[in-house]
Amino acid sequence: MPQGPEHDAGLEELLIRSAGGDREAFTGVYDALVGSVLGLAHRILRDSAQAEEVAQDVMIEVWRTADRYRLERGTATRTWVLTLAHRRAVDRVRAVQAGADRERRAAMLSSARSFDEVAETVEGRDEYRRVYRCLGGLDPVHRVPLVLAYYEGLTCLEVADSLSTPAGTVKSRMRAGLRKLRACLEGGS
Repeated sequence: MPQGPEHDAGLEELLIRSAGGDREAFTGVYDALVGSVLGLAHRILRDSAQAEEVAQDVMIEVWRTADRYRLERGTATRTWVLTLAHRRAVDRVRAVQAGADRERRAAMLSSARSFDEVAETVEGRDEYRRVYRCLGGLDPVHRVPLVLAYYEGLTCLEVADSLSTPAGTVKSRMRAGLRKLRACLEGGS
């Protein structure tokens, strides 16, 4: 793929013609840039299917917004398109990460599963039933960090990360939860 001032000038002319609805001109823009867009997206995403989706989205955006391109602002067609691709790929990475984080937090907050496992394991032992009953009486903000730490084996920092809560806040909640749990157990209720 030739590059340089002569190629960029031809590319900009094609983009200007594309802005007027010239599909053949856009084919030239597409052919000149799709490889670079796909390569950049793949380097960021490390997933061929997602990189192809991003490249397709970017090239559609170039077609739809070609009329906004102004040659008098400078000759930066390639830079403009690659900036669009970079932003779109980074947005995709963030969206995928956010979805994974939401799913992980939802799984961690499923306290019913943890309590069911504990209840089955310790059924028949009075002391364990009291602990279970006292844990169940705690507010979720105190109970969930304790369950994650003591029954799931997470460290305080891992608990804070899974709940998307500052570590200091998690430590305070755990201390308060342990005090309430001790009071419940000593009260014999």
